[in-house]
Amino acid sequence: MAIEIFRERCIGAGNCVAVSPKYFDLDDDGLVILKQDVIDEGDLDEVERAAAMCPALAIELQS
Repeated sequence: MAIEIFRERCIGAGNCVAVSPKYFDLDDDGLVILKQDVIDEGDLDEVERAAAMCPALAIELQS
C-alpha cells in the first residue's frame, strides 16, 4: 500500500503529523509533506487513521 498526498487540498491542520510523524510533516508554508510513501508492515492502522483525520481529504491510500 502506498500514500498519495494532495498538497493543493491541504489546509495545514497538522492532524496527520500528530498521528503519524513517521510519514507526514509540514513544510515552512504549513502544508503537508510526505516523508515516506510506502507503508511499512504494522503501520497501516496508524496511516489510515491519519488519512481519516485530515479535514481537507489531502491524503489517500493506494493499493
